[in-house]
Amino acid sequence: MRQSPALRILAGTALALLLGVSFAQSASSSKPAAPDATENFDYGTVDSFAGAFLAARTAEADRDYKNAIQFYKKALDFSPNELELQQRLMIALFMDGDFDEGAKLAKLLEKDPAVERVTSVALSFQAIRDGHYEKALKTLKYEGPNDLDRLMNELLIAWTKVGQGKGKEALKQLQDLKGPSWYGIFKSYNLGAIANVTGDVDTARKALTETVTDRNGGATAPDTFARAVMALATLEANAGNKQKALDALSAGDELITNFAPFKALRDEIEAGRKPKQTVETAAQGAAGVLFSIGGALNRDGAEDTVMLYLQFSRALDATAADTLILLGGIAEKADQADKAIEFYRQVPESSPMRRVSELQLGLTLAETGKVEEARKHLQKLIASDPKDIRSYLAYGSVLSDAKDYAAMAENYDKAVEMIGPAANRNHWSVFFQRGIAYERLKKWDKAEPDFNKALELNPDQPQVLNYLGYSWVDMNRNLDKGLDMIKKAVELRPDDGYIVDSLGWAYYRLGRFDEAVTELERAIELKAGDATINDHLGDAYWRVGRKLEATFQWKRALASEPEEAEIPKIQAKIEKGLPPIESDAAKVNAEPAAEPKKDDKKT
Repeated sequence: MRQSPALRILAGTALALLLGVSFAQSASSSKPAAPDATENFDYGTVDSFAGAFLAARTAEADRDYKNAIQFYKKALDFSPNELELQQRLMIALFMDGDFDEGAKLAKLLEKDPAVERVTSVALSFQAIRDGHYEKALKTLKYEGPNDLDRLMNELLIAWTKVGQGKGKEALKQLQDLKGPSWYGIFKSYNLGAIANVTGDVDTARKALTETVTDRNGGATAPDTFARAVMALATLEANAGNKQKALDALSAGDELITNFAPFKALRDEIEAGRKPKQTVETAAQGAAGVLFSIGGALNRDGAEDTVMLYLQFSRALDATAADTLILLGGIAEKADQADKAIEFYRQVPESSPMRRVSELQLGLTLAETGKVEEARKHLQKLIASDPKDIRSYLAYGSVLSDAKDYAAMAENYDKAVEMIGPAANRNHWSVFFQRGIAYERLKKWDKAEPDFNKALELNPDQPQVLNYLGYSWVDMNRNLDKGLDMIKKAVELRPDDGYIVDSLGWAYYRLGRFDEAVTELERAIELKAGDATINDHLGDAYWRVGRKLEATFQWKRALASEPEEAEIPKIQAKIEKGLPPIESDAAKVNAEPAAEPKKDDKKT
């Protein structure tokens, strides 16, 4: 997701303000040694403040909030008035989704400047949920310098006024709101949503249309953009303007392609049904503020802040599908697959986003080792809607990870049949994945046309350029063209260690060992600890006479959990080195580095 430079800077500032400087600094320190925190841990065996605190810190660093909560409570038994413990326990409760217990501590800590932003939002949300809008307004006070926090506060105040029945006042407040240019999409969407809730259809239509046509804002905050598209389409459908509703969805497709909720809503509208708005109450609108900002900040390194925003959002709108799916994705990145599955399963069956959650659920089941359950789940999804190409991609991903390439090829044969002769740019990945399946089955006569078709549909797709280019070089065919394709892939993705590795290994296969070393050294910097890249670099070092460094790299490859079939090959190289160059072609055997990794397959 692209973000404006201003928003990227503000994200870091907001994190410090949100969690408190002392908390953020402490949490970023090295992880202390402590007892293992497991679900079956007997908390009664912890007999000291230090033991409980260190165990809590370890659990917190692992985002194991359930255990962190129990250990912090145990630590508070030893030191009931310890302010830092109370702060940390409150945050852990919110992170774990226990809003009510967290709100009790927020009340106790509301005067604590270190967590003032957390307690302010929490207590205002509690008041909004309970219908105490006047109380919420008194809590929503912010006079700080941070533009992001000011925007959030102003939007929450506007929705609180809607709860009071002061819709016109709320609209005027947002219309008068001044701020940086990136305020635009958040301001226009909330203006449209408030107008829609208060019955001002003309203002709602105008503001939502402005949001949908804001392409820069949509790239910065795609989750908010998607909500605006669906809100406008729903508004038009319910007003009897079927074509305008479909036009709104088409506008959404231009920025967010193959988005299953758009398709589901389109099917509902074309069937003549009147869809339900995502936001129908002041509480849902306030929840949406935290969802929108959290979604815009969602990037590597900001997961904790985003999760906190989203858990607050859930306190007011527990069944919001997009919030649950975003939480599931964050849980997956934190290697908490079971928690992700729990979020995905909570998405309401009536939601247009249900199919997205079902697809992600299938992929996550496979990642937890429940491959057979994942296969059955995804096969059922394909059968329920054979025209949904995303289902074939998800199922193909599971088959690829299981190395069941015959079933993978059969799956994509069916997908191509369903696409028919009208393939478009959005279908490139289907042909690419089928090509991989046939290449792995050593059926190059079937694989090569699929790679070429993928490039025909999407000429600058770096994965395809890389895979086809490397395959040609590896087979000693189309050498110049293949190398040029890999170079182009590197130009398109210069920070992708796997693609840079392909370039280095292509040079190696061509006997250009000095150039191979240069690229492979860069690849290992980009993707440290990858067994294949370490192995490749070791081979290149050996060929340029750097034999001690070659052995070191092979040992690193062996320590980096290579594929089982590669272990004896690497061990042999550590013991004997590489054979003379004359017989090298018969001895060196490496898989193409271009095969997509798991992250590339996510729906």
